Amino acid sequence: MLQTPSTDKPHGSVALSAGVRVAVQPKYLPEQSDPGARQWLFTYRIRISNESAQRVQLMTRHWVIVDSSGQREEVRGPGVVGQQPMLAPGQVFEYSSFVPLRTSWGTMEGAYQFVGEDGSNFEAQIARFYLVSGDR
Repeated sequence: MLQTPSTDKPHGSVALSAGVRVAVQPKYLPEQSDPGARQWLFTYRIRISNESAQRVQLMTRHWVIVDSSGQREEVRGPGVVGQQPMLAPGQVFEYSSFVPLRTSWGTMEGAYQFVGEDGSNFEAQIARFYLVSGDR
């Protein structure tokens, strides 16, 4: 079983990898959750900033989602929210998505696969962040 996160500190994360900064801010959605049916819904806002000197394109995503009982799910796929954004140096791409959990809290982390205009492939890490409902 995972250790319960504190409710008195922020649950988002920021990581910088190969010149790409990924910041995440999660939020619990109580009005769309049903704890009696073991369903907690969370949204998260992602901000991807290209701090490198070249244009980069996000190609794929890989998420690792773990609930508080230790149940692990991996999600892989092309792009994000149906897009494979191209970011020039200094550009930012933001999007929101959501995830359902069967427990009142859990964690997410992962990576985006990018290709640079020079043909290089690299991963930008998505640091672990906590999904916390407050009713655990």
